[in-house]
Amino acid sequence: MTAPLRRYGTVRILVAEDDVRLADLLAQSLAEAGWAVDLVHDGTDAYGRALEEGNGFDVLLLDRMLPGTDGATVCRRLRHAGVTTPVLMLTARGEVRDRISGLDAGADDYLPKPFDLDELLARLRALHRRSSYDEEGVLTVGDLVVDADAHRVRRGGTEIELSAREFAILRLLVANAGKVVSRYSILDEVWDGETDLRSNVIDVHLATIRAKIDKPFGTSTITTVRGAGYRVETGR
Repeated sequence: MTAPLRRYGTVRILVAEDDVRLADLLAQSLAEAGWAVDLVHDGTDAYGRALEEGNGFDVLLLDRMLPGTDGATVCRRLRHAGVTTPVLMLTARGEVRDRISGLDAGADDYLPKPFDLDELLARLRALHRRSSYDEEGVLTVGDLVVDADAHRVRRGGTEIELSAREFAILRLLVANAGKVVSRYSILDEVWDGETDLRSNVIDVHLATIRAKIDKPFGTSTITTVRGAGYRVETGR
């Protein structure tokens, strides 16, 4: 299974959970979904690892009631230290005041236990997408310009209209220009894994994208890498 993509490499997540069985389950499930997982079991280690990495992790998954230093305190101290990595906080407590205290500490999202694993993965993907796209700004490959903030595409001086899904696919490919992006990664990032890999929906969308960004200009930006995925060529 191919890892979810970050702009320059594999997506990394730090999981801080003191319930060893749950921690192992989370680490296994995330690894199977393609994430690179670092696992710790107390707040002191979580703070130390996250601080040491700076913003090297793409997402932090913190349990609210960690031993040593609780998750909210870890999050607050990291924010004060300038670490802006998105944080999803887990807790056995579902009261509003606990959610508020976690969010006020700097968490970006909050999920009470027990939780559905698919929902957890979807929330983590959403946090990663949001932070990745916020960092992208304007992406360029040759004379092709993808403006993530303005949601606009142009080639040379020509504006190109894409649907929301076509834009999301192109943005993902251009953000990883020169690298092969697998079909799984496209489904995971653009469709949240809701479409069957055997479906031709990606091929249909890519054919439309190529007809808009390449055919009128006599160019070939997106290469199909048989059995692997798709790649935006940087030298064209």
